[in-house]
Amino acid sequence: MSDTASGTPGRRTAQEMSACDMGGYASAFVERATARVRLPLDYTAASLRIIDRLIDGLRKGGTEQERVSGALLGLGAYVGEVLVREAGAVWVDLSPEHRLYSGFAHPVGVRMPDGRVWNPLGRTVNRFEIGPQESLQTFYLTLHGRRPRHIRPRPARVAAAVR
Repeated sequence: MSDTASGTPGRRTAQEMSACDMGGYASAFVERATARVRLPLDYTAASLRIIDRLIDGLRKGGTEQERVSGALLGLGAYVGEVLVREAGAVWVDLSPEHRLYSGFAHPVGVRMPDGRVWNPLGRTVNRFEIGPQESLQTFYLTLHGRRPRHIRPRPARVAAAVR
């Protein structure tokens, strides 16, 4: 996946992004990534498995992170948007102080319903640098602060008529 497949409008860097850009950035990534190949990128937690595999493909051959930074930004935006849509998060701009304190390299993150702030862009870079043990699907599944799933009422059991 090249920078053109990453959905990078005008080749903006991660440092130039803001919270209001991220949803559109993720949508542009999905549009470009699925233009030639049908990928089930539907903003669900299950689709993060596909993102893990795409990153594995980027890692093959020892590609340098700098060469795929645009693709990683698109993938990270997608991961964050999954958190927004599935877990109730919102994109937030991070102050320089917060970034320094938390160690976030990117100017945006997602705030979960419980107030915790997570770094999907950084997690995506970690997945690229470290490998499968930094699975993004596992990150989502073990993520603290998600909104509770809606509990569906159980259907009432029909009692057998006793004669």
